[in-house]
Amino acid sequence: MVKTLTQRLGILLVLALVMAVTRVHHSFLHHFDALPDATWSIFFLAGFWLRGAGRWAGFRWAFPLLMAEAVLIDYLVITSQGIDFWSHYCVSAAYWFLIPSYFSLWLGGSWLARHQVGLRLQTLGMAAVALLVSWAMCYLLSNGSFYWLSNSVPLPRSFAAWFANLGDWYLPFLQTTALYVGVGAFVHVLVIQLTRAMKQADQPNLPH
Repeated sequence: MVKTLTQRLGILLVLALVMAVTRVHHSFLHHFDALPDATWSIFFLAGFWLRGAGRWAGFRWAFPLLMAEAVLIDYLVITSQGIDFWSHYCVSAAYWFLIPSYFSLWLGGSWLARHQVGLRLQTLGMAAVALLVSWAMCYLLSNGSFYWLSNSVPLPRSFAAWFANLGDWYLPFLQTTALYVGVGAFVHVLVIQLTRAMKQADQPNLPH
């Protein structure tokens, strides 16, 4: 689906808004607290919709912009609670591994965008593979770096304990990411179908 500059900017703004709403867990938006964090799915969908290529190479800046937004949100949420950012439970040397973690999801979406074959079952299978592989890389990088590098994890550490930790959070993270990506896929298909219907409606009726 060819997207104009305006459409790409609109997609970027919507994705940034969804990330902001769901990543903020303690703010004045209390009625959104129950929403799971959509950040992982945002980077996968952004890689699919906004990957930089050809005349749209400038949209390679979409990844660092979304990455900066994620860090800024974390900073604002943590400091708004009167806590020093660098002393927070979730912030350690492992925090910087979020960059390659999120980038793996971006690459998964970008790969899918390059190889998808339209609205076919083959594309659905490719999407499932791309999501699972990129999600697994993100999960291993983020979880593993936190377990092995964060001072918040009590000593002694072991591979057995790490594998147990991986198992504890595996399904919740996968389900949340798959849910949001599924919503994005539904919107994607809906927009394509509506666009096709509008184009067909605008075509003049040719005499038989």
